[in-house]
Order: sequence, then C-alpha cells, then structure tokens
Amino acid sequence: MLDRHLFYFVTLARERHFARAAEICNIAQPTLSAAIRTLEDELNVQLVVRSHRFVGLTPEGDKLLAWGHQILTDYNSMRHDLAGRQSGLTGVLRLGVIPAAMPVVAFLTSYFSASHPLATIEVQSMTSRAIQRALEIFEIDGGMTYLENEPLDHVRRVPLYRERYVFVARRGHPAVERGGITWREAAEQRLCLLSEDMQNRRIIDNLTQSIGVTVKPEIVSNSFLGIVSHLRHGEWASIVPHTFFFAVGGAPDLVAIDLVEPVHAQSVGLVVSDRDPQSPMATALLKAVQAADMEADLTAAHKAA
Repeated sequence: MLDRHLFYFVTLARERHFARAAEICNIAQPTLSAAIRTLEDELNVQLVVRSHRFVGLTPEGDKLLAWGHQILTDYNSMRHDLAGRQSGLTGVLRLGVIPAAMPVVAFLTSYFSASHPLATIEVQSMTSRAIQRALEIFEIDGGMTYLENEPLDHVRRVPLYRERYVFVARRGHPAVERGGITWREAAEQRLCLLSEDMQNRRIIDNLTQSIGVTVKPEIVSNSFLGIVSHLRHGEWASIVPHTFFFAVGGAPDLVAIDLVEPVHAQSVGLVVSDRDPQSPMATALLKAVQAADMEADLTAAHKAA
C-alpha cells in the first residue's frame, strides 16, 4: 500500500467530493479514482459507496479511515524524527486552543519555538470537545484547554496556569467605579458572554447556578472579538478570564475588577494524546513546556503591563 494512495483516500473522506479532493492532492480526478480502486483491490474490500458523486464510505471504509489517520501520522512522525536528528525538528506543530486561552497561547508557542526555530506552528481556535476529537483522529499534535472541568479522555496533561475571572466594563460603569463586585451582582448586569458551546461559558453558568443565580446575557458570541466590540460600545459588560487583556492590549477605556463571593479559579493546561510513541512534535512540545513556568511568566508580564 502506497502512502500517497492512503493520503488520497483520507483527503476524499474529509472533503466528501472527488473533484475537490483531487485538487487538494494536486492530481486529476481519474487518478484519484484509480488510487481508491487500487486500495480496494489490495485490501479486497469496497471502501467507497459507488455513484457518479461521493455518497459516503462503506463500513470497511470507515474502519480504514481510522487506521489511515494513525498510519499517516506515524509515517510523517517517522520522517520528521529522522530528519530532525540531522537538521533539527522541522515541519508543522498543530495546536488546538480554546478561545479563553487564545490571549496567552503565544507564551506556549514561544517555549517551543525557542528550542525548534526551524519548525512552524499552526494555531486553531477550538472548543474543548473539538480538541478531543482532533486529538483522536491525529489532526492536531496538542491542545490547550481546561484540565479539571469536563476533563478530556485518553490524554496526557501538563498544568500551565490557573485561570480566574474578572468583570470588565467601560470606565465609568458603576460597578467598576466601586472597585469590587460579587458574582450575584455581576449576573444582574447587561452582559455579553461567550456562547454555551464554549466551556468557559459553561463554567460561568455552573458557578452562578451553585449560588442560586441564573445568568441571562443579552449578547452571546463564540469569539472574544465579539465581546470586545460590545464592551467598547459601552452598553454591555462581561465576565472574562483574567488573561483577557493580553489580547486587547492596555485598553484604557476598559476596566477589570475581580469577582468575589465566591473567588473561583480553573486549571488550564496542555493536553496531548496518550499514546506511545508520541509524535516528535508532541514530544518536543511536552519537553519545552515542562522546562518552563508559564504561571510565573504570566504574572511577570501582567506586572510589567
């Protein structure tokens, strides 16, 4: 079985369209179809439901897809590992990061880049559930997500920092002028929060419900950029991680105050697939993170801001 034939098959399964998959693979559509038939002949099974267009995979095709992801990942890992021993680690480190951790992901990537300057990094914003799926099918090398709340399965975990929560509003807002606010008081404000498919939002909902309060935001967004836009407009406030201002800069028009009663924090960390051997990228990322102290670096950066 040629690795490129397996790559063609995995690409077709992902794109669900023969012409689009052929274009991505930089081959003609008949060449793609012939490669799929070669796989079927070699394995003596039908992989694709036959039609004039892509309909889907057969049960055997679904099984091969799972194996294909793993085989291609291991093959590419082997190539990178052998090449890295000669010239240093190259290739692409693929990271999935929850939106709440995006403001500080550069701390994580800087640890890796310092040791592997020839490698490039691809960062994708993902929910924690999407990170779980992407790790399982080898689409990413590691994830940055919550470790304690809704923990992921079959992963190795490295704590990075503790996330706490602040109330943010424009300067002049009555709550920020007082210099303090409780969760109960914050829940009564006109809020813009992340949407419920984000774990950060589910943490906020669970915490407020534990004190007998229901948060009813007027605006929801799946992006912190959407939240910043509404905060800058002045009519709304928000509850965000304390790392929020690493992404928005000094933001002199916005003020953050700690939320109390209760004071709450969550552990955010690195997760990689719990498999042996680890890919060279995952191994290098783990090594870089374990040699660093992100909590201390975040504190120092916050004081210097």
